[in-house]
Amino acid sequence: MRHQKDGRKFGRNTSHRRAMFRALTANLVLHERIETTEAKAKELRRCAERVITRARRLGAIAYTPADKLKPAEQARRLAAKRQVGKFLQRFGAKSVDGEATEVDLIEKVFVDLAQRYRGRAGGYTRIIKLGSRRGDNAPMTRVEFVEGEAIAAVAPKKDAASKGKGKGSAKETPAKASAKAEASPKEADAAKPKKRAPKKTEEKST
Repeated sequence: MRHQKDGRKFGRNTSHRRAMFRALTANLVLHERIETTEAKAKELRRCAERVITRARRLGAIAYTPADKLKPAEQARRLAAKRQVGKFLQRFGAKSVDGEATEVDLIEKVFVDLAQRYRGRAGGYTRIIKLGSRRGDNAPMTRVEFVEGEAIAAVAPKKDAASKGKGKGSAKETPAKASAKAEASPKEADAAKPKKRAPKKTEEKST
């Protein structure tokens, strides 16, 4: 039977592997771009996107201020934050202008990332190959979040003139049909193509 075959094991036990992906996911949420090996990047994408999807499924409840939410909506968001907090650590340190700044990672997931990807159901990250690493020749990649603005791009509308191209003649509307029916018989006869008279052939003299 196919038991314990899902996912890469990386030569680690369950707790060690879970701790590794918790740290990678926290760094990805904090910096929004990290470099790691290709095998770890493919497994990290599964973990990171599940965290964002859990927040995005709340809709506007995820990033609406608490004073504008109903008690039931506040309870839903609190429950979702607790579920995300079981895997993702709460705070991360980031250097800004040479100074260490503490960032609330769970608030960033619910307020920033959930709002950025509110119109996208999955596929929040991309993996870019960087080549091999010196020393062990391991394939290296960069994992980063995709841009949220490019996701909600609206398809361009077709012009009315271009709709009829390549489709033959356009269908007649009821107004056009009634206008043709009201036309006088003389106009109808004038619109008909005239038949040409047959050419007379001269008889050849013998």
